[in-house]
Amino acid sequence: MNKFIFDVDGTLTPSRQHIDKDFKKFFLDFCGSNDVFLVTGSDYAKTLEQLGEEICHKVKVIYNCSGNDVWSLGVNLYSKEWKVPQELDSLFNGWLQASSFPLRTGNHIEHRPGCANFSIVGRNADWDQRARYAEWEQHHHGRQLVSLAFNEMFDDAVAQVAGETSIDIFPQGCDKSQVLKHYTDTRTIFFGDNCYPGGNDYSAAQASTHFHQIDRGYQQTWEILKKRYI
Repeated sequence: MNKFIFDVDGTLTPSRQHIDKDFKKFFLDFCGSNDVFLVTGSDYAKTLEQLGEEICHKVKVIYNCSGNDVWSLGVNLYSKEWKVPQELDSLFNGWLQASSFPLRTGNHIEHRPGCANFSIVGRNADWDQRARYAEWEQHHHGRQLVSLAFNEMFDDAVAQVAGETSIDIFPQGCDKSQVLKHYTDTRTIFFGDNCYPGGNDYSAAQASTHFHQIDRGYQQTWEILKKRYI
């Protein structure tokens, strides 16, 4: 049987928003007849807020924090311990001050189990502020430049573009591809919105049997599932 592995933000929901009610009904039915897993850079609390308890308890396993914090049926199976060294905090604060994007909303470096998340606009940004940053990012590519600089400086940690406004940072080898190591004996189908080189879905997409790059949000995911997998 196929194992379906989904990113969340930009794939099952608009970034950091709740799942569409009609798509939720469809996805619950899909989970009832397929082996479904989630892998996301967000923590479990955010995933629960976006998808709701019904979906979170319906899927087989949720790999939060890029697979470094693992949950099933609301129970934490395990968490990896890793904290961003103080020197990295200082480095990101320097990049934060150097960025030409004018808005700062706070919570720019968020520590999560086994990884961290960096955002120039800040994770306190509302939807309008996030949209302003996303538009700025299209022209300035600030996250790509920061990620490239980071990865040239460090061999034991990796930075990848994540979602619409941030960068994920984690130890080498602890990205989303670690999830696929559990399913090497079966066909895996991955859905993600950052499957391009440098994106935080890229390694998982490459490690899967097949993947779908999602460019048009959950509507595209829904369309593909209905046309190809039902």
